[in-house]
Amino acid sequence: MRQIVLDTETTGLEVRQGHRLIEIACVELIERRPTGRHYQTYLNPDRAIDEGAREVTGIEDEFLLDKPHFEDIVEEFLAFIDGTELIIHNATFDVGFLDAELARAGAHYGRIRDRCPVLDTLAMARERYPGQRNSLDALCKRLGVDNSARGLHGGLIDAQLLADVYLAMTSGQVVLDLGFEGANETGERSVVTPLVLARRPRVLRASQDELDAHGKRLDALDKSAGGQSVWRRVEVEG
Repeated sequence: MRQIVLDTETTGLEVRQGHRLIEIACVELIERRPTGRHYQTYLNPDRAIDEGAREVTGIEDEFLLDKPHFEDIVEEFLAFIDGTELIIHNATFDVGFLDAELARAGAHYGRIRDRCPVLDTLAMARERYPGQRNSLDALCKRLGVDNSARGLHGGLIDAQLLADVYLAMTSGQVVLDLGFEGANETGERSVVTPLVLARRPRVLRASQDELDAHGKRLDALDKSAGGQSVWRRVEVEG
């Protein structure tokens, strides 16, 4: 499975006020592992950056004057993300700006969600940690992700940190493949070596005292149920 962790920087907060993208950054994951491949570009927005955005990103208007416009890079950007699952923190914000840029580049490009499913890690974090701060910095601290290199908000470092946060938040969802063939990204067949136990697991059996206590507990459940409890039936059938 190929996933792309994506982050953007913008001239301001409101796409409806004509604010534009100034950076797109993507980090590739395959089978939940960072591959080292990424896509990153700065963009000329043809407008000034709000003071607040400059303070957050450290990007100045002059730096962007010789950078490409979105329509110059749209094909290579879409080629990098098409058909993947996008992982974005506060996806509504980034997707809104990307959709606005795609619309300017041409109606035939459609919308981001027409091309890729989107997983919003902010929504995931709010469900998992209700009532807590769920900014990227807060999640890094909570999940033990080192963000000491993050001074200003930069698209690529934020995407890399978000990849670590996403993997930490979903670490219990890894699928364990035992002895199944698969194909790697070059198309070559690969085999996952089955897990082999070096010694037979030790079986711990209940003591007589534990069995007696268990029996008394079942007797109490039977009495409460007014007959044979479901746990007694399971024990008999087993």
